[in-house]
Amino acid sequence: MAYIIVDTCTKDEHCIETCPVNCIHPTKDEADFATAPQLYVNPVECIDCGACVPVCPTGSIFVLEELPEEYKSFVDKNAAHFN
Repeated sequence: MAYIIVDTCTKDEHCIETCPVNCIHPTKDEADFATAPQLYVNPVECIDCGACVPVCPTGSIFVLEELPEEYKSFVDKNAAHFN
């Protein structure tokens, strides 16, 4: 299982603050934070704890298996951010 963040993300960082393994990027300390259109979950580092989902005020984080069809392109966009 993996988690995917979609383009309704407002980069409020609640998910970053909640993540126990710091797998959501970019953070405000990273150079690309200002230019990134949204936050992304590193699929390799994520431990699938789900802590990020309930704290997202915009409902922008989905379990991969529950990702609505219109957001399927964000699977590759999340992974590409870390390549």
